[in-house]
Amino acid sequence: MSDLILFWHRRDLRFSDNVGLGAACQLSSKVVGVFCLDPNILQRDDVAPARVTYMIGCLEQLQERYQQRGSQLLILQGDPQDALPALALGLSAKAVYWNLDVEPYGQQRDRALSQALKASGVEVATFWDQLLHPPGKILTNAGDSYKVYTPFWRNWKDRPKDPPIETYKGTLTELTESEQETAQSQGVKPLPSAQDLGFNWQQDLFLEPGEMAAQEKLKEFCDRALEDYDEQRNFPEVDGTSQLSAALKFGAIGIRTVWAKAAAVFEQSCSDEARNNIQTWQQELAWREFYQHAMYAFPKLAEGPYRDDFRDFPWENNPEHFQAWCEGKTGYPIVDAAMRQLNQISWMHNRCRMIVASFLTKDLIINWQWGEKYFMQHLIDGDLSSNNGGWQWSASSGMDPKPLRIFNPASQAQKYDPDAAYIREWLPELRSLETEVLVTGKITSEDRQSCNYPEPVVDHKVQQHQFKSLYKQQKD
Repeated sequence: MSDLILFWHRRDLRFSDNVGLGAACQLSSKVVGVFCLDPNILQRDDVAPARVTYMIGCLEQLQERYQQRGSQLLILQGDPQDALPALALGLSAKAVYWNLDVEPYGQQRDRALSQALKASGVEVATFWDQLLHPPGKILTNAGDSYKVYTPFWRNWKDRPKDPPIETYKGTLTELTESEQETAQSQGVKPLPSAQDLGFNWQQDLFLEPGEMAAQEKLKEFCDRALEDYDEQRNFPEVDGTSQLSAALKFGAIGIRTVWAKAAAVFEQSCSDEARNNIQTWQQELAWREFYQHAMYAFPKLAEGPYRDDFRDFPWENNPEHFQAWCEGKTGYPIVDAAMRQLNQISWMHNRCRMIVASFLTKDLIINWQWGEKYFMQHLIDGDLSSNNGGWQWSASSGMDPKPLRIFNPASQAQKYDPDAAYIREWLPELRSLETEVLVTGKITSEDRQSCNYPEPVVDHKVQQHQFKSLYKQQKD
């Protein structure tokens, strides 16, 4: 009879292309999945209801996958450092396997749990799964972690990428009836709904959860838009991005599967233009890894700015301006359209994320951490490393050799929403106005009143000069 191995799922809510799960299944046919609803995460004040709803949907499908293989996914609720050792000891598990994480909390939690399990005589095996190249493998010639993306990309792209992990084809063994009773006595419970956990998301999710949906989304993107990605990705009204961010955040799809599919399309492409488009998307996957490597190497990023001269930056932090930004009522159409999209569907196009982040930090001169937190409170794909990295890039406080970047909302709208289709979609009160007026933002006071649309909260030209002046003072 095979020894019991518990596989602890976290950011790998799938059965296929899973490094740690694959390793466990190679050693034993009695592999049982575990997921722990961690109050240290769920009780934070930056958790989005849509994100929890998506996660629960992924877990529902993962439970079905385990059942199809003859095993089960157990659900615990509580601090993993207490709940998992108790379950492992109660079931006399030989080992607990899991895939590692880059986030500071995850690293601290895993170290403590590993010590507790080993002290109890339970074996521990950990793996890197969510990255094509784990932290510590992509380093400068001096052996340091990269602080700038471009040299990271040059090093990263030339490294061979592992193929997807072969999915275990055999039948697993579930817990016996007495073991299931023991598991329940150790806190195993039915999978709750997001609402049971206190997260109320009433509408359909913008992104369908689960492993099968993620694989279908990848296939559809590669068939439809990948070869045109570079031309289409910046236009928010065009369906030109992969929309795999939530699936990658929760590991509903394996990164090796994603890379292998893109590489296959690259090899089959017949033109340099198409291959350039595909490489642009591969660079976006590298950005994801760059930010995760940075979070692992520089955990202080989770708490504040990377650049020391931003630690006491004199942000104006006007609460009324922040509220206008949150509600999509700044008087700048492209900014407000993007914020309305976020508030309504818990997702925002990446170009628009950069626009609204620049506006908050450079026009409203509000601390980027306010915006970072608001995004995490709403985004279905909210991820600490990517969200933090993007916000620090936009705020000029992060890892960027040319940090002083300021987006002009009008020029961004004219370039990336030239027909004002995106603005009209999310600001229905402005649909009757002419396109040129919408993309330039030069809406008369009369039209603003008749459309019940606010005056601009600030003057872009004035504010960009103000920010530059404050920035220079900090640098000097």
